[in-house]
Amino acid sequence: MPGKPPASSSTRSVERALALLAAVCTGGTDTLVELSRQVGLPVSTTLRLLRTLEQDQFIARAEGGGYRPGPRMMQLGARALSHEHLVPLSRPVLDELVAATGESAYLSMTGPGESALYLAMAQGTHSVRHAGWVGRTFPLAGSAAGTVLLGRTPARGWTSNASGIEPDVTSIAAPVTGPGGVVAALSVVGPTYRLDEAAIGRFGPLLTRLADDLGQQLGGGDPVAPTPDPPHDAPRAEMNT
Repeated sequence: MPGKPPASSSTRSVERALALLAAVCTGGTDTLVELSRQVGLPVSTTLRLLRTLEQDQFIARAEGGGYRPGPRMMQLGARALSHEHLVPLSRPVLDELVAATGESAYLSMTGPGESALYLAMAQGTHSVRHAGWVGRTFPLAGSAAGTVLLGRTPARGWTSNASGIEPDVTSIAAPVTGPGGVVAALSVVGPTYRLDEAAIGRFGPLLTRLADDLGQQLGGGDPVAPTPDPPHDAPRAEMNT
């Protein structure tokens, strides 16, 4: 029988890039030399492929000098989870948030560029409530959901933001942690006059608990360690406008 035809150079490049991407996603924050050893490629070839993957945002540099999954990889993973598990699993959680707070509840994930994307929502019960934004994107910067999606959740497990995206609108968010880290943000959004400091203090721990429960259903382990609170942290100081 004829043997398997030799792979073209372009096919080999794709295979090598996929093997390297898999190594980055399944490992920790491995260095160039460690990744080169794992995939069995010369350091120069590994570096060239890493640069291409980094340029297209499939991977990113970690603070310690290694590599980690990048925004586009996280986006693809979150979308896969949303189709298979995340959105259906979030429905009871979103309904529980609305029942407890009366405010609109959202599930969002990292979107293209420096944005986030609303995946699902449950509409609030108040006559004045936040309108449905499912399918719309919003900036990661200046939003409570964006803060947790960027891995910058304070030590208490949730964050809040007033007038960050829309005037006179406050949001509170907590991270949903899956097997690969933060895959989504759970949030409640409503008018600032109702989501005052007292309401934020009540709803923040509830959001954290429900987000952790949802992450456990996705197969996540312990929640990702949040960043420490800054000195003299207070809810009002965190509600950037």
